[in-house]
Amino acid sequence: MIFNHSLIDQAETLLDRARTAGVMIATAESCTGGLVCGLLTEIPGSSDIVDRGFVTYSNEAKTEMLGIPARIIEAHGAVSSEVAKRMAEEALLRSNADIAVSVTGVAGPGSSGRKPAGLVHFALARRDGETRHEVHRFGDRGRDAVRLASVATALDLLAEGVDFFS
Repeated sequence: MIFNHSLIDQAETLLDRARTAGVMIATAESCTGGLVCGLLTEIPGSSDIVDRGFVTYSNEAKTEMLGIPARIIEAHGAVSSEVAKRMAEEALLRSNADIAVSVTGVAGPGSSGRKPAGLVHFALARRDGETRHEVHRFGDRGRDAVRLASVATALDLLAEGVDFFS
């Protein structure tokens, strides 16, 4: 597997904490292509915590699978706070999870218009709570590095979401 020991340890700790708190997780991913959910499900026994993952790499997938109106994507771009928030909120609505994280960004190489490689938006939605947004500028350090840094950041956000229930 492509995940290093540090990420696996981070995922195991998150799953243990979520299990103790009785929290179910969902993911909505674009630039990470399912790596967050893939890492979580790499851990044996994760099925009692991970409800589902949505891999919505294309704009059409974001609209079809998560119900994000095309006009929102067109107005703000797929790599935006607005789309990241909607991805997390819609994943939560379409799952049995208590918290959902979303990731949308430009992994690289190169840039997407005015959005440089390494620009990644994250959101964390929780039932009966606010949706939190973060933006990270990882820089143009290579596709793999940006995607793996995004996975680690998504796990950090999920851990914060679990803390809310503890």
